[in-house]
Amino acid sequence: MVRGKTQMKRIENATSRQVTFSKRRNGLLKKAFELSVLCDAEVALIIFSPRGKFYEFASSRMQESIARYRMHTEDAQAKNVPSEQNIEVQLKHETAAMMKKIELLEASKRKVLGENLGTCNIEELQQLERQLEHSVSNIRTKKMQVYKRQMDHLKEKGNALAAENASLTEKCKFEPERGADGDRANIQFADISEVYDHVETDLFIGLPEARIRCLLFEN
Repeated sequence: MVRGKTQMKRIENATSRQVTFSKRRNGLLKKAFELSVLCDAEVALIIFSPRGKFYEFASSRMQESIARYRMHTEDAQAKNVPSEQNIEVQLKHETAAMMKKIELLEASKRKVLGENLGTCNIEELQQLERQLEHSVSNIRTKKMQVYKRQMDHLKEKGNALAAENASLTEKCKFEPERGADGDRANIQFADISEVYDHVETDLFIGLPEARIRCLLFEN
């Protein structure tokens, strides 16, 4: 069974806090000394108590260790700040890598178009064939979707025209008579001339076609 880690927090009791500080301080100073002796390391340790009392340990001179620390931090900061030359070199590398990617894409494009296939082996050709088959399948699926949308649009347009035609037919009450063969009979020019030869003195308001129909029905 794995026990959870105990959360570390400040010791509230002042006496217990001072006792713990003394024990941990002495243990830390002892560990620093052992590290410097056993591993031949340069160790510098500085401790300030809660009351401001100062404790230190240095395997060599403390001032030399502090100067060495400052020099190390300054060098690290200088390395982290890229110079103009480093930026230029990095940009050149990125440009070269981008040009290489473009060349590879151009070569792949030419192969898809069926060009420069002489250097391809059987595995590359089979992979290229699978890619083309997959592309053709996607194109056909998209084409069928476009066809379906167009057919649905034409169907809706046809239904709208049929409804409009029915509405106009309902408004137009006049229907020409049908002949013996079932076709609609046409008004002959001779009948029209006879209508115009008939003299009427009555006043008629309306379109000429309506006047002709009226006269034909009266005759």
